[in-house]
Amino acid sequence: MSTDDVLAEVGPRLRRLRKDREVTLAALSETTGISVSTLSRLESGLRKPSLELLLPIAQAHKVPLDELVGTPPVGDPRVKAEPLVRHGRTYWPLTRQPGGLQAFKVLVPERREEPEPRTHEGYEWLYVLSGRLRVVLGEHDVVMAAGEAAEFDTRVPHWFGSTGEGPAEFLSLFGPQGERMHVRARPRKA
Repeated sequence: MSTDDVLAEVGPRLRRLRKDREVTLAALSETTGISVSTLSRLESGLRKPSLELLLPIAQAHKVPLDELVGTPPVGDPRVKAEPLVRHGRTYWPLTRQPGGLQAFKVLVPERREEPEPRTHEGYEWLYVLSGRLRVVLGEHDVVMAAGEAAEFDTRVPHWFGSTGEGPAEFLSLFGPQGERMHVRARPRKA
């Protein structure tokens, strides 16, 4: 919706709000200090609304300013990512902007493979959605089940993959060095 379209809807919205509250132009003029003529021209679209005019009207009607202007429609919030296949794994990017924390949904197919731990700068957080995920981190070799999470500095040699007993699906949040997940949990009730 263009700016002109948004502004064109302000006048009818102002008139509807005033009429719904059964307020006359004269009474609104007295409350806001804006002339009857100016209020009438605003409502009919003959005068462009400005912040100086809309603020007193919003205050007089006790409504937020965005109710007078109308908030633009929110775009589709879904992240529509094309899956990427690398080394037999399917990755769905869940973040749109480059840099900073990156989120991926990852599907690891069922297969037996020899771990090849690697290192790089950054910090990673994993959450297993389904299946069982084998994670090799330094001297640790663990199997994570659905609902389990892990976090680690990626400068530690690491690898994750299938246990060979079925596919595994997990979320991965990766950030440059120094950026870490902040998980807040409620304290246990005694």
